[in-house]
Amino acid sequence: MSEARLIDPAMPENRMLKFTAFLYGAVAYLTFLVTFLYAIGFVWGLVVPKTIDTGVPVRAGVALAIDLLLMSLFAIQHSVMARRKPFKRWWTQYIPKSVERSTYVLLSSLTLLLLFWQWRPMPAIVWHVEEPDIAAAITALSYLGWVIVFTSTFLINHFELFGLHQVVNNLAGRDMPAPTFRTPLYYKLVRHPLYLGFIIAFWAAPTMSVGHLLFAAVTTAYIFVGIMLEERDLIDLFGDEYRNYRRRVSMLVPWRKSI
Repeated sequence: MSEARLIDPAMPENRMLKFTAFLYGAVAYLTFLVTFLYAIGFVWGLVVPKTIDTGVPVRAGVALAIDLLLMSLFAIQHSVMARRKPFKRWWTQYIPKSVERSTYVLLSSLTLLLLFWQWRPMPAIVWHVEEPDIAAAITALSYLGWVIVFTSTFLINHFELFGLHQVVNNLAGRDMPAPTFRTPLYYKLVRHPLYLGFIIAFWAAPTMSVGHLLFAAVTTAYIFVGIMLEERDLIDLFGDEYRNYRRRVSMLVPWRKSI
């Protein structure tokens, strides 16, 4: 006597949807990698076809308006979509949670690529270090900033931060683990080493143009706004654990305690 097996007709479709989500997440992650590497070349003026000091020359006032608009567009997209309340709760009514982070990463990367593409240079020199040894030391410091940025992402969870962990777990049929509060390595010295790395990378320049100065100043101001918003979310998520951490560890400067 044979036993009939019941097969859910939706199973193949579910597997296909999960695989499609995985491909989408992989594309979003690769787009992030390209954008990150391009950002280094854009700021340093190396390798990439369009840098912070090259492009279509326009009047200073026009360049300032366009560049501020581009940076504002990135800041609004990056901040609004990152908020747990209310945007993420609304957003995940329409897209699967498994690809929510990948969508955020993809749109952030595309917004940055738009900035790189449409950026208008302001090449007038603010400062230039002529002493070769000092210029080399400043360049090395900028390298260090980018290293801090990239390694900081791995100290927490690089692949979760950029959405790949979520789509892999979804493909494998596993739930995402509950978030835990950890303070590895750099995070014992400052609360936001990733942002500190960006500040170092943007400001450590042996030659600083007006356009580069504008980019560094506006992104630094945005970093402080982002920290304020992010820490509000972290307190909502981790409560007193994060409040105690904030009392013990400074925001960005390793040798100063926060008040």
